[in-house]
Amino acid sequence: MDTPNLLDSMRADWNLRATADANYYVAFGRRNQPDDEFFSTANPTVQQLLPELKRFAGREAALEIGCGPGRLMRPLSREFQEIHGVDVSDEMIRLARERLAHTPNAFPQLCSGSDLAMFPTAKFDFVYSYAVFQHIPSLDIVFAYLRDAFRVLKPGGCLRCQLNGLPPHARHYDTWSGVRVTPAEIAEFVGSTGFHLLALEQIWTQYMWITLRKPGPDVVPNGHAARLRNISNALTGEAVTPASGAMAALALWIERLPASCHLLNTAVTADGRPCRLTFIGSPAADDVSQVNVVLPENIRTGLVMVEAVHDGAPLCSPGWVRIMPAGPAVPRVTGISDGVNLLFGTRIVSGTVKVAMEEVARGSDFRAMVDSIPTPTDAFCTDPVGQRWEFNFNLPANLARGRHGVTVIIGRRAFPPIAIEVV
Repeated sequence: MDTPNLLDSMRADWNLRATADANYYVAFGRRNQPDDEFFSTANPTVQQLLPELKRFAGREAALEIGCGPGRLMRPLSREFQEIHGVDVSDEMIRLARERLAHTPNAFPQLCSGSDLAMFPTAKFDFVYSYAVFQHIPSLDIVFAYLRDAFRVLKPGGCLRCQLNGLPPHARHYDTWSGVRVTPAEIAEFVGSTGFHLLALEQIWTQYMWITLRKPGPDVVPNGHAARLRNISNALTGEAVTPASGAMAALALWIERLPASCHLLNTAVTADGRPCRLTFIGSPAADDVSQVNVVLPENIRTGLVMVEAVHDGAPLCSPGWVRIMPAGPAVPRVTGISDGVNLLFGTRIVSGTVKVAMEEVARGSDFRAMVDSIPTPTDAFCTDPVGQRWEFNFNLPANLARGRHGVTVIIGRRAFPPIAIEVV
């Protein structure tokens, strides 16, 4: 499909979804969700975005790509003098204008579906997007948006957005199950634009996040070299870290980190082996920045040396951290809900059930029974690093309304039954 027809298809499909049930297709909470509950679901995403505001000084203007009916624009409007939103759907923009009528500094408007041509160069301090690019079928369109975001950002401004980082597959992408993006494609794009890549988190998941900064004026050196203050576990803050698993990550706390450091020109090794950089934070009040890395696989245990390099030269003196053997995986259920109306929790209204688990090595080990009745399941790995999975299954035919028990089995281990209410 050529680009003009694809953009027409994107607009038509999202107009239909907005007309049918905009709140559901934007937040996927539950069908016919009331507006107050819908807007309350913005908070987890807003908490993903607010820390990025520390990276730049200005609070004049922000832009959301794919604003839908304004769910994120409303709370973020408190942080900026003006906030703009664009969307490919006429109906979504109509709803956004209606629902933001009492937010005088919020300005939603229709866009082409592939660029930000209505805005001048260097207008925005912050550009963001969530659960939008994962619905675009074309990688060219995704990167066209991001390339234009570079243009409309002020020097020193930042872009924070979510992309579908699941491994690519052969199935045709459409306007719901959109294109998937690999870390290598992100690195290639960043290298071609001049952006600085400051965060590349949750790779190989549907909710991969990136933070990009448009370089600003050079910071005048203060005459002092960078200094490694401390090394800790990136997730717990402890002085030790396991050798493998989701917790095998370090945080380096570096004083006077050069402003030019980003993920593509900075390297960290542990025991002489390259780590994968995931995050470079902004300096705190004491001029200390956090640099997060994932340890290499099969690293040895014990006391190991950690070194950081910037543009091929040592960044600071090396440090040491203790690596301990990883504990055994402990599969556990982290959530159970209606398979469609996620906010209904264990009240099952759609006839389908979703079970979320973590530290599951193989999805094929999962089985489920409802009142001792086996149920065929569909397994989906949401995070291969954290071994997180979602399992979906239909309730047995003719199951009566009322309370029932779901028994989850991993391999030979059966968990205690979890109560559900079939409505």
